[in-house]
Amino acid sequence: MPVFTPAPSDLEPIERASRDELQTLQLERLRWSLQHAYDHVAHYRQAFDAKGVHPSDCRTLADLARFPFTTKEALRLHYPFGLLAVPREQVARVHASSGTTGKPTVVAYTQRDVDTWADLVARSIRAAGGRRGDMVHVAYGYGLFTGGLGAHYGAERLGCTVVPMSGGQTEKQVQLIEDLRPDIIMVTPSYMQVIIEEFRRQGKDPAAMSVQVGIFGAEPWTEAMRADIERAAGLKAVDIYGLSEVMGPGVACECVETQDGPVIWEDHFYPEIIDPQTGEVLPDGSDGELVFTSLSKEALPVIRYRTRDLTRLLPPSARSMRRMGKIVGRSDDMLIIRGVNMFPTQVEELVLKQPMLSGHYQIEVTRDGMLDAVLVRCELLPAHASADTADIGRALQHHIKALIGVSCRVEVLRPDGIERSTGKARRVIDRRPR
Repeated sequence: MPVFTPAPSDLEPIERASRDELQTLQLERLRWSLQHAYDHVAHYRQAFDAKGVHPSDCRTLADLARFPFTTKEALRLHYPFGLLAVPREQVARVHASSGTTGKPTVVAYTQRDVDTWADLVARSIRAAGGRRGDMVHVAYGYGLFTGGLGAHYGAERLGCTVVPMSGGQTEKQVQLIEDLRPDIIMVTPSYMQVIIEEFRRQGKDPAAMSVQVGIFGAEPWTEAMRADIERAAGLKAVDIYGLSEVMGPGVACECVETQDGPVIWEDHFYPEIIDPQTGEVLPDGSDGELVFTSLSKEALPVIRYRTRDLTRLLPPSARSMRRMGKIVGRSDDMLIIRGVNMFPTQVEELVLKQPMLSGHYQIEVTRDGMLDAVLVRCELLPAHASADTADIGRALQHHIKALIGVSCRVEVLRPDGIERSTGKARRVIDRRPR
């Protein structure tokens, strides 16, 4: 499959609309969404009234800043169906988070919502280079997690042949990739690393696989990991973004011809960047927390949903809509170590700069008396299994201290020493008392 550079005729009209045309549509849909939420969801009606705002007060896009935020805690508080804006009988599908930190967050879709989702994932796959007739190997997990079915329905909507592999069974993943010869793989970047390792374990060259494009999402990943995967697997690595509370995968996706940050499908989701401490809306280009308002969702509209993802909004490039920068971390995942802010992605970049280390790592935080202690575990590549782990550990320890400002211990394990995940990798183990 050649890497595709689209002609204007290949795009939907909205993907090449003027800024004025796009903003006119956004305001129309925003006013509908605010009114829909106010009329049909008691939580939003009470929150708007408490803030002293009414949907009719939204006369410009900037007026959205007057409305209250929605948090994940609100979804948990109203578990399972307290935020529905339609009768439960009109819900066509339900998804949910894992609930590892308490009650899961349940999200719901009308049939129109499901169709919109499929359309946007199809648009995303097309932006990534996919075309009708391509074979798509889906290795995101199926079930309540939105990744597998979201990718599946979008690929079918585009007219692709879908291999619904789901996660796990890594040896079988390799077998099916070799036998069926898919053009595209959709998977978390950390599990793509595991698939690459399995090719090598079997004595096969992962760069010889048929896959030309990898559409990777569901967890933050760095440019260093992109380069590592592209080099190892001989493909183009494209970033897709989404979260179940807003829709699922396909809220934004990179274009393969530029690979310069996911394009937010602004005709359905209105983005803001705020200061995570004050809630103040920041100008485009500023670093802050990403906030989304749904513009077309029927079953579960979200108004100014705080994603906790830290990024920035960038100007349009390959499409008429704004892009988002790489997720640098989450405001709720940021580790504060003895007064220093530290994100797992910062450690990932430094690990990947060490040529003898694989991209797998874990950060364990404990408390020694009154002070926090950090242990970074990483592992050797099989080709360097006999290398001096002490020297490599000292080098990585030095770089973490010099570039991040955190003192830590580094434990360099032998190949396969880090536990593998078939979905989102567990990067941080925080053992500090709450």
